[in-house]
Amino acid sequence: MIFVREEPSRGVFWYNRVMKQGTVLLIGRPNVGKSTFLNNLLGQKVAITSPKPQTTRFPIQAVYEDDRGQLLFIDTPGVFGKADDMQAKKVNESTLKALGTEIDVVLYMVDHTRRRDFEESKVLGIVRKIDAPLKILVVNKVDLTEKSYGAQYRFLEEEIPEVHGISALEGKHITPLIDQIFAFLPDKKKTVDLKQNNGQQIQNIDSFIFISELIREKIFLHTGKEVPYTVTVVVDEIKERSNKLTYIRARIVSTHDRYKKMLIGAGGTRIKDLGRLARKEIELAINKKVYLELSVETDAHWQETYYK
Repeated sequence: MIFVREEPSRGVFWYNRVMKQGTVLLIGRPNVGKSTFLNNLLGQKVAITSPKPQTTRFPIQAVYEDDRGQLLFIDTPGVFGKADDMQAKKVNESTLKALGTEIDVVLYMVDHTRRRDFEESKVLGIVRKIDAPLKILVVNKVDLTEKSYGAQYRFLEEEIPEVHGISALEGKHITPLIDQIFAFLPDKKKTVDLKQNNGQQIQNIDSFIFISELIREKIFLHTGKEVPYTVTVVVDEIKERSNKLTYIRARIVSTHDRYKKMLIGAGGTRIKDLGRLARKEIELAINKKVYLELSVETDAHWQETYYK
């Protein structure tokens, strides 16, 4: 039975309910499909995606909830085998910090269409050290069969007997995986109330960071080679100008003037295209019309300034 009490002065709901509840850690190599899986599970974008490494730079916590209970997912950045630059090192560090959380279930995701290498071995070493009651090997991209290195991952089934094949992109075979997680978890009292978080499923980032990530996704998807790795995005202002329009002022910050010129493009064409694509994505996310003021600037030390 659910007991609901509304406090009239605040409109806050208080719950006393026994339900399934647990923390689920997503871990794997870069671009293995963790963020795509989480987005499709939740039915909304909570993590940006692209085919390039370093797309996710910090762990994202998001809540999945149904009648059975509540799962707090921690989507970690992909672990790099060799962290040659400062940003890659910080990505690895943020993943390791996430392991300090009390974990109920580990989803170790692999991509059978990619060869197993040193990077994969490093992730496996981390998974082995995690003290969690349940570990599940999630084999992604089972819808792709033309090129497979599945035999290279077969030995993992002896170490992690719980195995699920899914297609994160197509959203296939995810339901049995969630069913198994709920079946394993104990009953607990509800700990995260979405009503007290304005109904948002993302728990650890605010609107400024979320919008900056949406803009950064467009840079990853629509610029080539090294450009995405030289930039971050900072949102300076979000203002409701009317019931129908949200004003957003944001900066793309790059390490060098030559990348700044590439981001602006001839006659400002590139920055206009990035702004248009980002605005559409933000409007879809917040369900309101957006005026996006987007600029580009240079800061050779942005990694130290914005990713301490």
